Amino acid sequence: MSIFKFKIPLHTQILIALIAGAAFGAFFNVGHDTLIINYNKKGELLEETIEKWDKIVFEGRENEKVFYADEQTAILKHFKKIEKKKDIVIEVHKAVEVNTYTEVITMAKEKTIATAIKPLGNIFIRLLSFLAIPLVIATLIVGAASLKDIRKLGRVGGKTFGIYIITTAIAISIGLGAANIIKPGEKVSVQAKERLMGTYQDDSPGDIDEEMGIDILDFLVQIVPKNPINAMADGRMLQIVFFAVFFGITLTLIDKSKSDPVIRLFDGISDVMIKMVDVIMLLAPYGVFALIAATVADFGFDILQTLVWYMGAVILGLALQTFIVYPALLKFVGKSGPIKYFKAMRNAQAIAFSSSSSAATLPVTLDAVENKLGIPKQIAGFVLPLGATINMDGTALYQGVAAVFIAQVYGMDLTMAEQLTIVLTAVLASIGTAPVPGVGIIMLVIILQSVNIPPEGIALILGVDRLLDMCRTVTNVTGDGAVAVTIAGTEKKYNSL
Repeated sequence: MSIFKFKIPLHTQILIALIAGAAFGAFFNVGHDTLIINYNKKGELLEETIEKWDKIVFEGRENEKVFYADEQTAILKHFKKIEKKKDIVIEVHKAVEVNTYTEVITMAKEKTIATAIKPLGNIFIRLLSFLAIPLVIATLIVGAASLKDIRKLGRVGGKTFGIYIITTAIAISIGLGAANIIKPGEKVSVQAKERLMGTYQDDSPGDIDEEMGIDILDFLVQIVPKNPINAMADGRMLQIVFFAVFFGITLTLIDKSKSDPVIRLFDGISDVMIKMVDVIMLLAPYGVFALIAATVADFGFDILQTLVWYMGAVILGLALQTFIVYPALLKFVGKSGPIKYFKAMRNAQAIAFSSSSSAATLPVTLDAVENKLGIPKQIAGFVLPLGATINMDGTALYQGVAAVFIAQVYGMDLTMAEQLTIVLTAVLASIGTAPVPGVGIIMLVIILQSVNIPPEGIALILGVDRLLDMCRTVTNVTGDGAVAVTIAGTEKKYNSL
């Protein structure tokens, strides 16, 4: 009977779900030589599956284009951007057979059971995401108010901001170093470059205003919300952080008999949010399985061969930051044990990898740092929400590799001054990067423009951005927790790990 009492730890369940989801997605993968089209024929709506074509020809006044067998993604993107779909004729060539379709309404990839279960994963991420803002507000208010002495708050805030800036600068430097040593851009063939540009050009934010850049004064002004309720509704994290910290500081300046009930209220809200995390995490293995299965099924592995050196440079840099820089920070500055830290952070890292969102992972990170590592709430509640907003080490590192990679593909040699410009720009850009999937691409445009690299080159890396986004979010979240533990160590607020 004892075997039935054995309980698999949650982090092990999540790891099993990750592996099983990847295998499930690989088995039930989306066919990359299959398209599902819906079209009108004599007033009747028909659906047809097109497989293993030699080429597909779009004929129309402004949309004439030819695609070949390995260009499924490019075909779908071209069809999507056509405004007057009724005016086009699509010819599908198979050996000696040619089929013609008119009045095509939709064109899409086939669906498999692996992609059909993705809503389960989306529900899991939404459950975590809806906790993020009330948890940030409650923990920051309690954290700021609990520090009581404004000088002490300034000391903790200064340390936090300073360490975040330093680790981000180290991360971007590691990224630049990896890209300069590996030189992934020089290993991309002309044919591969043309194929990538043709497939992902429409997704590249290269048409962004050329004057886009970082205005420090405007950035500082925008941190102050006109309406904190609107900031909460729109998820503007920096504005939410400003309001919550200001609110918490002000609580220390009013009569204690009036401030204590308010602090207890938000402390209670924070505890409720953390308990909700415990409940939601019961769904974690199922949500992670669904997310990874859908990603692997839809992603495809063909493009990995083309960009393997680029991906290797990014992942190597992330590994160095995660397993060398952060343990050194914990050991030598925080006087803490890295092994226990990584054990405590396993759940948060798995959720970060699955969700690609520091904000969605924040409730799990807070739970790990407070409850498993014993970091005081006033430290964790202040440092972690701030980190989820401004500390994007993984994103900054990836942007450094991407900038050098794109420059190498275009045959540009970046000078030391230009690479230092990338460091400075990436550090500043990471502060304003929203903690949600994919936004790093937009910030990359600013970095490319700062050293006159064509932003259209982003099309070269979009095919693998989702996978790398998952990896760099793990580094982002690991860095947040490491800084919280380090700050607590310097404040001597807990026993040595």
